[in-house]
Amino acid sequence: MAAEHSARAWRVATVAVTLGAGAAAIALAPPTGVRPSEALAFLLFVGSSVHVASTGWFYTVPAVRAHMRRHPARYLWWPAALLAGACAVAATVPRTALYWLLVPYFGWQFWHYQKQNLGIVALTASSLRIAPPSRTERRALHTAGVAMIAGLLTRPSLLQLPVRAILAPLWPAAAAGFAVAVVAGLWGLARRAPTDRSAGYCTVLLTSLAFGLPVFLFGSPYAAVAGLTVAHGLQYLLLMAMLTAGSEHGAARLGRLAVLCNIALLGGALLALASDQLAARPAGRMLFGLFLGAVMAHFVIDAGLWRLREQFPRTFLASRLPALMPPARHAPAMSAADPSCAGIG
Repeated sequence: MAAEHSARAWRVATVAVTLGAGAAAIALAPPTGVRPSEALAFLLFVGSSVHVASTGWFYTVPAVRAHMRRHPARYLWWPAALLAGACAVAATVPRTALYWLLVPYFGWQFWHYQKQNLGIVALTASSLRIAPPSRTERRALHTAGVAMIAGLLTRPSLLQLPVRAILAPLWPAAAAGFAVAVVAGLWGLARRAPTDRSAGYCTVLLTSLAFGLPVFLFGSPYAAVAGLTVAHGLQYLLLMAMLTAGSEHGAARLGRLAVLCNIALLGGALLALASDQLAARPAGRMLFGLFLGAVMAHFVIDAGLWRLREQFPRTFLASRLPALMPPARHAPAMSAADPSCAGIG
């Protein structure tokens, strides 16, 4: 019963922070050319830098470190290469060219966002002991993510990139693709058995399908994009807090949570400072490169540690999040051979 309440609380909180972040960003969005308010800046700090830095907590867990030593390419060499490469590029490439290089970077970032949405849908199905996302639902979520990215690339001003909108004529196609993806997702939902169409699953799936909607509704970068960044980060921090506290009790749980908070806040503060160095001299832009490299390393590390098709992530996460990942005999949603076992990262 406690596990059921915990799973329900996670689902409600996930939907609440997703919708709340979008509403807050829209309400707090400043006029064009005006800096965001302190409240919106703080939300962006938490949703961006703090959530990226929180990945460092994994390196404090002995079992995870042992897994990382068995896979050094993903957890050591690739992150190191991304950090070094991003620093070198930021310091040597002219700023005008760097703006263009940020276009594919943002594409990767928002794909990472949508992959997390798919993972949350899969965990929702698992927590409810119902069938996993169908192929139609997964493809709809992927298509919605691709359309969201296409919408951003056709209007780079939403990413605050001063580059020419050479793909602007494709904006209607991106919007149409997003609409088709949402309809396909609704079709997939309608085809589920009534017992697999609970209110909790429907709400999470619809929220994930509509995640990129602000991109097509608003011309303000903060109204269109800031809410997505904050929502993604808060979703992740919620899972990280549950993961950290999952196998501990009493003082040990508080100690683990304190470690996570210190890593996330201190690391987030350093990343936030580095993220402001895009306009600095070439040597100073190395810090901006460090920020970019850290974010990309976060993408790579998370894509491994939250990949639910693989044995270690599935075992580790199930041991700490039993409410979301019950034993396989009770949760057909988490069969390792099922491609619907999406990763979070």
